[in-house]
Amino acid sequence: MDHRRLCRPSAFVYIALFFFSVFTLTSMACSNGNCQILESCSVATDCGPGLYCGNCPALSKTQPICTRGQATIPTSFIGGLPFNKYSWLVTHNSFSIVDAPPLPGVQRLTFYNQEDTVTNQLRNGVRGLMLDMYDFENDIWLCHSFRGQCFNFTAFQPAKNTLREVEAFLSQNPMEIVTIIIEDYVHTPKGLSKLFTSVGLDKYWFPVSKMPKKGEDWPLVNDMVQKNHRLLVFTSDSSKEAGEGIAYQWKYMVENEAGDPGVKQGSCPNRKESKSLNSKGASLFLMNYFPTYPVEDEACKEHSTPLAEMVGTCYKAAGNLMPNFLAVNFYMRSDGGGVFDVVDRLNGQTLCGCSTVTACQAGEPFGSCKNVAPPSSIPITNTAGSFSGNVQFTSSSSSVHSPNHLIFYFFSFPLMFF
Repeated sequence: MDHRRLCRPSAFVYIALFFFSVFTLTSMACSNGNCQILESCSVATDCGPGLYCGNCPALSKTQPICTRGQATIPTSFIGGLPFNKYSWLVTHNSFSIVDAPPLPGVQRLTFYNQEDTVTNQLRNGVRGLMLDMYDFENDIWLCHSFRGQCFNFTAFQPAKNTLREVEAFLSQNPMEIVTIIIEDYVHTPKGLSKLFTSVGLDKYWFPVSKMPKKGEDWPLVNDMVQKNHRLLVFTSDSSKEAGEGIAYQWKYMVENEAGDPGVKQGSCPNRKESKSLNSKGASLFLMNYFPTYPVEDEACKEHSTPLAEMVGTCYKAAGNLMPNFLAVNFYMRSDGGGVFDVVDRLNGQTLCGCSTVTACQAGEPFGSCKNVAPPSSIPITNTAGSFSGNVQFTSSSSSVHSPNHLIFYFFSFPLMFF
C-alpha cells in the first residue's frame, strides 16, 4: 500500500481551506465606514468620515485606499490669532469643473482644474477661491479664456451663480472666513461691486480701509467673525480699489510664479506683478502650486512628495514665511494625505510649533504638542481600482469621470519643511 496516498489531502480539503482563508481575510478587512487613512477599500462607504476611496495610478498605486478628502479648520484648534498667521487651502480656477455643462449647442474648448462644485469645495475645507471674471452676454461670467475676452466655448456660467453658493455657505457657517481672488477682466462700470451686492455678499465684506498696507498683522480672526467681516475679496485690476473698494491683490500679498517653470524644485520666483517673496511690505503670501497644463490623473503624484518639497523651497524664498494660501488644481487627488496634510503641517508649525495642527493644544505654551502619530504606510497591491468616494463630485456621488479632454488654445515632505 502506498502510504503517501493516505497522507495526501483530498481536493475537498483544498477547496475548504481556500474558502476558509477567503472568509477569514474578508472578515478581517475593514468596511462600513471603519477603514482609516491608507487602508485598502473597495467601495466609497468603506472609508471613515473625511475620507474617500481613491487611488494614484500615476505613482503605480492602483489599489484603492482611503484617502483624505477634507481639510482641518485650523481655528478649531488654535483660535484668536491674526488672520495672516493661518494657512488656508485654495482652489485654482474653482469654477472650471470637469463635466460642467457647456452653453447649449457649444463644445467647450478649455482647461479644467477642479472636479466638484464650489459648494462641496467649501464643505471640504477649501477657504479660498480663484475666479476669472469677464464681461460676457451683458453680464459678468466665469470664464477660462485668453486675451482678456470670454467666448462661448470658454464660458462656464454667470458669476452670480457661484457667488450665491459662497453666500449660502457663509450664511450657514457663521464662524468661517472665505477669500476670493479675482483675475479681473470686467470693464463694466461698478460691475463687480454691483455683482457682490446683488447676491448679498456685501454684508460680509472686509473693508479695504481696515486692511494692513505695510505688512502689519491682520485683525484677529475672532474679531473678523464678530464684526461679520468674513469675506476677503482681491482683484488683479488696480483701478478697482479706488473705484469700487475692492482690494488690489498685490498691495496686500506676495505671490510666486505659477505654472511652468514657476513650479520647479529648488526655485520659487515671484510673479512679475508681485513684490519679492521676502518683501516685508505685504503680510499675506499666496503660494501657487499647479502646472501650466492641468492633468487630472497626474495631480495625485504632484500632491505627494513634490508638493512638500516645493513648500519648503517657497518658505525659504519668502524669508522663512509660511504660505497663507496654497492654491492647487484637483485638490482632492493624492496618494494619501495630499494637500490636506501639507496645510495641517503649515498650520501646526506656525500656530503652535508642532508637526501638525492636530497636535496643537490651545492654551499651552508654544511647542507643547500632543502625541499624534503619523499614519503608517499600507502595502499597495497592483490590482484594478478607480478614483471613487463619498465626496459629492459633479458626475456622481461615488466616482470621478476622467476623460481625456481635447484642449485647444488660440494664441498668435518630509514631515518638517525646513
